Amino acid sequence: MSITTAYIQQLFADRIGGAEFGIKEEIYKFEKIKRAKRAAMKANPSIPLIDLGVGEPDAMADAGVVQKLAEEAAKKENRFYADNGIAEFKEAAASYMKNVFGVDGLNPETEVNHSIGSKPALAMLPTAFINPGDITLMPSPNYPILGTHTKYNGGEVVTLPLTEENGFLPDLEAVPADILKKTKLLYLNYPNNPTGAVATPEFFEKVVHFAKKHEIIVVHDAAYAALVFDDEKPLSFLSIPGAKDVGIELHSLSKSFNMTGWRIGFVAGNEKIVKAFATVKDNNDSGQFMAIQKAAAYALQHPEITKKTAEKYSRRHEMLVNALKECGFQAKKPKGSFFLYTKAPKAVENGPVFQTAEDFSQYLILEHLISTVPWDDAGPYIRFSVTFQADSIEEEKCVIEEIKARLGKNKFIF
Repeated sequence: MSITTAYIQQLFADRIGGAEFGIKEEIYKFEKIKRAKRAAMKANPSIPLIDLGVGEPDAMADAGVVQKLAEEAAKKENRFYADNGIAEFKEAAASYMKNVFGVDGLNPETEVNHSIGSKPALAMLPTAFINPGDITLMPSPNYPILGTHTKYNGGEVVTLPLTEENGFLPDLEAVPADILKKTKLLYLNYPNNPTGAVATPEFFEKVVHFAKKHEIIVVHDAAYAALVFDDEKPLSFLSIPGAKDVGIELHSLSKSFNMTGWRIGFVAGNEKIVKAFATVKDNNDSGQFMAIQKAAAYALQHPEITKKTAEKYSRRHEMLVNALKECGFQAKKPKGSFFLYTKAPKAVENGPVFQTAEDFSQYLILEHLISTVPWDDAGPYIRFSVTFQADSIEEEKCVIEEIKARLGKNKFIF
């Protein structure tokens, strides 16, 4: 017997589009990038596409971590639900915070909780704090998940532009008083995606004062915190006096330990906030596979893995910056992350004009088979990533030389 399901179209929640869900699909920039890549490769089958838009590590997890996973996966006792995490992982996380960031005194039982990656943690946090009409302060450009779920819960997102003139740090003093009265959450992310900017202890001190003064919770996404270069030291928001009174920090092993698909991270900081997160989480999932948690604990005990990765990214950044400069870009090496964020050109001499960074990104893909990610949120910028595929320093040099050769065919106007 067949039944009609036309009524379903009228039942979708407003948060995902309501009755219009699936009918008027907007093509988002990442889908546009995918489509352009397919078109470029089809039109130029003999030219390899250079993907500088990948926001994930290019290498596998360390062999020791993989071996630990294999060992733990074979143990019968690890087959059960982990719920809100095992003690071994929480203790390793607390030790990691002390050894790498100088954050002492974290109670692994009450001030640390595992998460199935940082994305689900960011998605769950608004459920614990946002009522209809509440506000979340978000930098722009930014990783949108906390804002998305703020809106899902009936809240409002107020954006704080990240400008080059301000070192890509938000101007907290510019937030109007009427906004602050309704604000519950302030989201930060340093080293930053997409800008690659790092925070300073002085900035974080201002954040602590700001949060206490206006009674706001700080959510610091520290996914790239240990991926810093040159003389920059890994910096945790929780290392600042008073930070644990006002907020939490999220760490992910995806970026720092090349464990992207493993889906493991942790939330640390204020005991009440961690407990609220754990309560929401307990109603969303049953915890990550114990073997992954134990392999992650092993990784956290070996921060030298991250240092080795950071050295690779630092080297690639230097080569890419030099190549882009030779092609007219005003590129600067970031102090952290694997992202290089630079102004997009306005035009090509005797060629096309670009109204947006997205226009330029599409041009790079279709004409030069170089994929990047455009950001027009706070001015037209292009985000390059140094997580391109190369298995040796010689291969890295070849990729950079090819980038320079392709871009060198044009004279860009800025």
